[in-house]
Amino acid sequence: MIRPFKINISNKIIEDINTKVANFPWHEMPDDGGWNYGTNLDYMKEISNYWVNKFNWRKTEEKINKFKNFKTNIDGIDIHFIHEKGSGSNPKPLLLSHGWPGSILEFLHIIEQLAHPEKFGGKEEDAFDVVVPSLPGFGFSGRPSRPIGPRKMASIFNSLMTEVLGYKKYLAQGGDFGGTIATWLGYDFPKTCAAIHINILIVRHPDGPQTKEEEEWEKRFKRDQKIEDGYRTQQATKPQTLSYAMMDSPVGVAAWIIEKMCGWSDIKNNDIESVYSKDILLSNIMVYLVTKTFNTASWIYYGRREEGGRLLPKEDLPLKVPTAVALFPKEYLEWAPRSYVERIYNIQRWTEMPKGGHFAALEQPDLLVKDIREFAKNLKSPT
Repeated sequence: MIRPFKINISNKIIEDINTKVANFPWHEMPDDGGWNYGTNLDYMKEISNYWVNKFNWRKTEEKINKFKNFKTNIDGIDIHFIHEKGSGSNPKPLLLSHGWPGSILEFLHIIEQLAHPEKFGGKEEDAFDVVVPSLPGFGFSGRPSRPIGPRKMASIFNSLMTEVLGYKKYLAQGGDFGGTIATWLGYDFPKTCAAIHINILIVRHPDGPQTKEEEEWEKRFKRDQKIEDGYRTQQATKPQTLSYAMMDSPVGVAAWIIEKMCGWSDIKNNDIESVYSKDILLSNIMVYLVTKTFNTASWIYYGRREEGGRLLPKEDLPLKVPTAVALFPKEYLEWAPRSYVERIYNIQRWTEMPKGGHFAALEQPDLLVKDIREFAKNLKSPT
């Protein structure tokens, strides 16, 4: 059963968060700190002051609630989703999946472009029915009883698209864990997931690199990721321990997330606000705080480890479903050579973007929307 849903966080929750931010016991960092040791102290003080004195969560609620929000129960979990029906007589169903440390906020400003292209200089026949769910354990969705990974989430989202919303076939798009979810949708549900569009390569082929170029890529990837493995290892092994600190510290959650938003994006000289406004950063952070889901959202890393990590089963590779890949140059997870990617996916479109990083929908929304639209328009096997 589908239930209409409206976001309306109590004043007390918001006031409690603001009080904790205002009373945070600031501490020292090395004199040469900057962003070298983690999130910059001066910037955290600056954004926290803005948070307490100027940020307005109610404006974020308005932006979410202007779309039709719903909840439905799938496998015992309440799944929250936005469902914006597209213009025209035959819009294509499109599932957009976020990752960590993202949320549905990443997609708010591209939903209308995708659903109603004629309002933005496009053509009505390119419209999509846009479905944007909060991942299980994230944001406004309910939590699973224990950690689950992206493969299980893909199964839940396939049920959402087919059994709940009644679509016979659909397209799936995602970055971060959303890209992994899209991959599993294409692998496990090729009869209903007609095509996938991803802007990240997280999964791996079980046979590993096969050429010198691929071997060199793997060496670079492992070297570069050593500096990023701390959060990932913690959340994949002992997420509960981390949660005791984070669930009581809005500033801690903000620092944990802002570090990723800065380090994974196409930003020069660590000027995070050259890409993201304080309002965008805080709105995404607040989704974790007002719903008290920092803990359960981090479970996805534990769940992925239990599902087998990055490796896909060798059977049925490459995927049969048509796949588009959008390569943004500052993606912190370096893309493998095309020869490697083609052993995993049935690549029908390969786009090397001129700019942008990990959070493509926020950083370069127009480039992402155009690529999704062109891919769907030229599919050999339309939905």
